[in-house]
Amino acid sequence: MLTILGFAMIATFLVLIMMKKMSPIAALVLIPALFCVFVGKGAKLGDYVIDGVTSLAPTAAMLMFAIVYFGVMIDVGLFDPVVRGILKFAKADPMRIVVGTAILAAIVSLDGDGSTTFMITVSAMYPLYKRLKMSLVVMTGVAAMANGVMNTLPWGGPTARAATALKLDASDIFVPMIPALAVGLLGVFVLSYVLGKRERKRLGVLTLNEILVEEKAEEKVEQTETVLVGAGSGASGTDKATGGSGSGTDADAEDGDAERFQVLDPNRATLRPKLYWFNALLTLTLLTAMIMEWLPIPVLFLIGAALALTVNFPHIPDQKARLAAHADNVLNVSGMVFAAAVFTGVLQGTGMVDHMARWMVDVIPDGMGPHMALVTGVLSLPLTYFMSNDGFYFGVLPVLAEAGAAHGVTPLEMARASLVGQPLHMSSPLVPAVYVLVGMAKVEFGDHTRFVVKWAALTCLIILGAGILFGII
Repeated sequence: MLTILGFAMIATFLVLIMMKKMSPIAALVLIPALFCVFVGKGAKLGDYVIDGVTSLAPTAAMLMFAIVYFGVMIDVGLFDPVVRGILKFAKADPMRIVVGTAILAAIVSLDGDGSTTFMITVSAMYPLYKRLKMSLVVMTGVAAMANGVMNTLPWGGPTARAATALKLDASDIFVPMIPALAVGLLGVFVLSYVLGKRERKRLGVLTLNEILVEEKAEEKVEQTETVLVGAGSGASGTDKATGGSGSGTDADAEDGDAERFQVLDPNRATLRPKLYWFNALLTLTLLTAMIMEWLPIPVLFLIGAALALTVNFPHIPDQKARLAAHADNVLNVSGMVFAAAVFTGVLQGTGMVDHMARWMVDVIPDGMGPHMALVTGVLSLPLTYFMSNDGFYFGVLPVLAEAGAAHGVTPLEMARASLVGQPLHMSSPLVPAVYVLVGMAKVEFGDHTRFVVKWAALTCLIILGAGILFGII
């Protein structure tokens, strides 16, 4: 019964948010609360929620201060050169922009943290997508898949969990998987190329001058309407202000407008060019400390945010203004995390996760025993999507590995196969980082899910196929 109710709860949640019948926060709280009552453990709902909140509180703290830190870094201009480099590569071509999104997300993912990857990627790419009227779910989908492949790095989490659960060395798991993961990452780049071509077909390729002329025309219409409504005269003044002169060649206009085609305002008051190298060194030190695990990540971001605010904005009113500017993102993301704590708390507290895992293992036919690595790779797709990495790697993988050992399948093969589902896992509603992604991109979670699931599953299968072909799995 708990198995059925567990799957029913997850299915109900996904259907309601994909159909936009409930907001993700409401669904994450109300649906598990209702199913907790169905299970007959409504009296323990408070304990389950507190346990879930306690386990996710460090994650919420990390996200809160990470958003503040990277928000300040964006304000002061740390990522402006990255944005200009992407703009130079993209040249207002939707295909290049989508490919650039995948490349940027993959590079930034080297820090091993999905939340920071999404914050940097969205901050750099969102204004460009908006300016060109490109699909934002393409951006979130490509970024999530690229990060999912890179999430298998030994310091990213899943590999370390698999090594711990099966008492193996993380390098023995990861290093042989590099060729298969490289094929998976190449698959993401190819997919981003295809999606970019589709966006190019829908929008066409515009020059920077054409985009700016279109925007000027829209501004001219708006200003003219304002003048007509307000005074009934003075349209000629508006024309003078917005129309400009017709002199000069198209090439001259293109060169001049290229400088003004900025996705981040180059003259914003928060820029701190004299502190650029301090901010770059601070960010590099912070990422190094994360990888080397000198301190817990929430503590690192707390200290980093405090330093960034104090050095770049020494006056308290300026600090308050920066905190207020990023308050919406902080509240949205932290709210999602604490709501997800209700969902995970009920899943684990009621025992639904354990029953679902045992059922999945029990339904595997005996004849599949010698192919348990393949089975594990396939199962990693739905299981890492419907449960946390901790639940899968510490609860399910040891059981699967034991079954595989009975048929001569080594724990190393099982551990490598368990990494296959990560590109899909990074879009799971139980992953806090995904709420950073959709929140900052202003994309509905349901829209993101509908778009990304099929492509992420395909990426997982490409990795699995490459692992089998190379004899890794």
